[in-house]
Amino acid sequence: MRYHDITKCDMKNGDGLRAVLWVAGCSPRCPGCHNPITWDPDDGVEFDRAAEEEIFEELSKDYVSGITFSGGDPLFPGNREAVAGLIGKIKEKFPQKTVWLYTGYLWEDVKDLPGVSQVDVLVDGPYVEALRDTALHWKGSANQRVIDVPATLRQGQVVLWED
Repeated sequence: MRYHDITKCDMKNGDGLRAVLWVAGCSPRCPGCHNPITWDPDDGVEFDRAAEEEIFEELSKDYVSGITFSGGDPLFPGNREAVAGLIGKIKEKFPQKTVWLYTGYLWEDVKDLPGVSQVDVLVDGPYVEALRDTALHWKGSANQRVIDVPATLRQGQVVLWED
């Protein structure tokens, strides 16, 4: 997996202060995307042990609520295995921290992928420029859903996260 940045103390990509991992690689390439530099899966730098340690160091801080995976798309096929592995390590090492994940795929298409069941909040669906709404919380366009993953798995139907 390759990535572009690790943002610290981010307040725009999930609830609370968060670390954000901006991965490389995205298939939908949505018109109007706010981060097209992350589309190319061969761009950015290789995610290595040092990057993992940087994330762990940030998550060890009491005031950091958790991590958000964004990009690009964390569920781009070339990212899936590494993202699932990293989510597993984070949940083991920092069980009190939340994991948010942004993807252009729909929940129904990714719910059975490795690691997805360990996500706390998943924002799904492609960004649709015609449905852009700056008043929306945690998403860019009205078609996207902010999904409470544990509640959704318990109830067997999509449950929207309420902040």
